[in-house]
Amino acid sequence: MAAHNNISAYIKDRRIFPLIIIVVALLALDIVYGVHFGIEFVGGTQIPITLEHPVNITTMTTLISALQQRVSTFGLKQVTVEGVGSTNVYLTIPTISQTEVNQTIGIIESQGRYQGIVDGREAINGTGILKGSIGQIPASVSNGSVTWTVTFFITQSASSRFSSAIFGQANKPIYMFLDRPTSAVILINSSEIGNTSAGISEQKGLADMQQALSLKGDSLPIIALSNSNSSIAAAQAELKRYRSNYSQLIYSFNVANSLIGYASTLNYTLKAESKANMTPQILQLTANESAVNTWPAVGLLTSPVLNPSITNGSQSQQYEISGAAPSSLNTQQRIAYANLQSKTIASILNGGALPVSIIVGTPSVVQPTLGNKFLYLSAIAFILAILAVSSFIVIRYRKIFLITPILITTLMELFIIVSIIGLVGTIDLSAVAGMIAVVGTGVDAQIIITDEILEHGGKGTSAKSILSNAFYVVWTDAALLVIVMLPLFFSTSLVTVVGFSESTIIGAILGVLITRPAYSAIVSRHFSGE
Repeated sequence: MAAHNNISAYIKDRRIFPLIIIVVALLALDIVYGVHFGIEFVGGTQIPITLEHPVNITTMTTLISALQQRVSTFGLKQVTVEGVGSTNVYLTIPTISQTEVNQTIGIIESQGRYQGIVDGREAINGTGILKGSIGQIPASVSNGSVTWTVTFFITQSASSRFSSAIFGQANKPIYMFLDRPTSAVILINSSEIGNTSAGISEQKGLADMQQALSLKGDSLPIIALSNSNSSIAAAQAELKRYRSNYSQLIYSFNVANSLIGYASTLNYTLKAESKANMTPQILQLTANESAVNTWPAVGLLTSPVLNPSITNGSQSQQYEISGAAPSSLNTQQRIAYANLQSKTIASILNGGALPVSIIVGTPSVVQPTLGNKFLYLSAIAFILAILAVSSFIVIRYRKIFLITPILITTLMELFIIVSIIGLVGTIDLSAVAGMIAVVGTGVDAQIIITDEILEHGGKGTSAKSILSNAFYVVWTDAALLVIVMLPLFFSTSLVTVVGFSESTIIGAILGVLITRPAYSAIVSRHFSGE
């Protein structure tokens, strides 16, 4: 009974109990969601990319950096992007589900050209966005609608340009595009135009669509047709007339095959879109005004109406892009859609516009270079490191009891680091190196705490005073370690070592907040006889 009460007292200690709760919670999450390992351990997926034309080394470096930053921002921490020659790039990511592979390809394929257009004039573009200021807001549910939002800051010069472009444009829509097509003709079936539920006719819908695509120097023509022979013949004549100024044709799958075949003979670059993407969402703004709100086929994300308060010449440097999830989905699906949309757009904007157009090839599986055997060897390395630390402490203090708290707290600390990184990112080789380093840095803190307890514990000094002296040094060491690692953590050019900094930073913070207090509680209770 005495032993049981003693164990219970340890568990209830406010310095030990949080550690137990965190371990149990993460264990449950690991069981439900699993831990993600890197390419070295479980293999990966390689995505071949072909450039539109050969590029020099400067352009290739810019492209690789943009792609790496995009995919890393999307949540895949271990990304390898390698240029081969002047026209090819290979991007390798850890093994993930087919859905996530498709989402990654969508991130890669986007050219990343952001534009905000008002009344046929570009008011803002991606070059004015301050990198590092882009953030995503979790999906918001209100009155049955689920919205997504991406926020960002722009430069002072971009703010002045935006203010000038929207001056006097109160209550007009600003069309926000991501990868708006250039030199393209839009071929759409008339059944996909208008909004009968809102009372918007096909003629009015077509006018709204043309307004949305209006841009000085690069307006995109729309050809609307039914499947009648006369309509197809008229469309053929328009395609022939437009060919001298336009090179791309964006069309719906339900357009007559004969017409697409004719466009092919004119050497248009063809891009087919689903009916869902080709159908614009047109909203009634006032009794007499309507506007296209979203149109996926042409990259139109959203079209908020300009508030009069910002069209009077005032300037601001903080802006946002927002939109709503499709109402056809259920609530949970809309929340997932909204979160994915904001995450995707933030990733693309973070990476910036690609310096050259690309063509994404068919992904292929990459076998692990190290495999499960290396995971086994890593576990052995962890155990040896812990035993070395334990042996050092025991030899130094000649107290066998110290092995237990050292093993418990160190193993729990490693488990927490593995779970956090494996759940929200990917455990790669650099992360494993960081974890082994964390075991070594833990020696300092344990020696400092143990020295203070053994030296002053029997001299009438309060436990609080003893530990405050020890933790002053522990906190200082941890703060310095975090400061040293932060540049690596936020590095965009050294993504391959981010895992090392993550492990080290998490270990340092976790140590001073959770595991070191737990260790000190166990040791102080034992030697004070509590």
